[in-house]
Amino acid sequence: MAIALAGTVILPSACQAVSNTAPAYWSPPLGNVPWQWEIGHPLSLTSTSDMGTGATLPNGQPAPDPVVYDIDGILNPASTVTSLHAAGDHVICYIEVGSAGSYYTAAQEGTATTYYAQLQAAGALGAKVSGYPEEYLDIGNPQTVTIIENMISQQCQQKGFDAVETDIDESYTDTTGFQLTKAIEEQYMTTLANYMHGIGLGWIIKNPDDTGDSYAADMASLADGVLTEQCNQYGTCNQLSAYQGHKAVFNAEYNLPTSSFCPADIAAGFNGALFNVNLDGGRQPCS
Repeated sequence: MAIALAGTVILPSACQAVSNTAPAYWSPPLGNVPWQWEIGHPLSLTSTSDMGTGATLPNGQPAPDPVVYDIDGILNPASTVTSLHAAGDHVICYIEVGSAGSYYTAAQEGTATTYYAQLQAAGALGAKVSGYPEEYLDIGNPQTVTIIENMISQQCQQKGFDAVETDIDESYTDTTGFQLTKAIEEQYMTTLANYMHGIGLGWIIKNPDDTGDSYAADMASLADGVLTEQCNQYGTCNQLSAYQGHKAVFNAEYNLPTSSFCPADIAAGFNGALFNVNLDGGRQPCS
């Protein structure tokens, strides 16, 4: 049985709205928000591993079942989102906005031409992302913005998701093949955040603590929540002070035992959990 979440509904300001009747959008609430992150394959609604149910807390007690699911926006159909909503859950749409790989077919995307091919034709692909078969995007290219906004609309909004997790939204600190700066990144993500809000989607910023500068704080007023990876392992949790106590923080650790990071996450009000790095099912939540 899912735990009902009140959440925070925020009305976009006039400058954010794409029309005079822009819809409200969902923000995850503060407090303990049990969540599952599974992007390795289409979510199986009958798999306890995929659904993250039946987990135990570090003290050995049964863990609350997830009430928020973060899943791949392209691999999962609208029917999965509908089923999760019927159970009382909220659903976050995982997409990449700062890089692209030829992971999906046009049939999976429901498009005549894949987003990857569209970005390639626009000359928006740059250097390879280390460790992954994908390339960074030229986020200063107006065609990139158009293609990514279309992807958000087609894969997230039209399928009924509540919010979007934007992966690779802090690429300016990497070797991308483009002359990117923090100002370019902030302009790009502000444009996308306003677009998402204007079509009724919340924005979950990803790993803003990785940059080591003011990016996380700069974007805090626009973001509706944050998902960070390994902030305890790499000592970057303090970079999220602008979110702490104001926005929901979801932290995924991969290599640390729960005993070493859960006390700190609980004290900070973070929704911490141990996942396997493939994010293909299972979780060990802190609370």
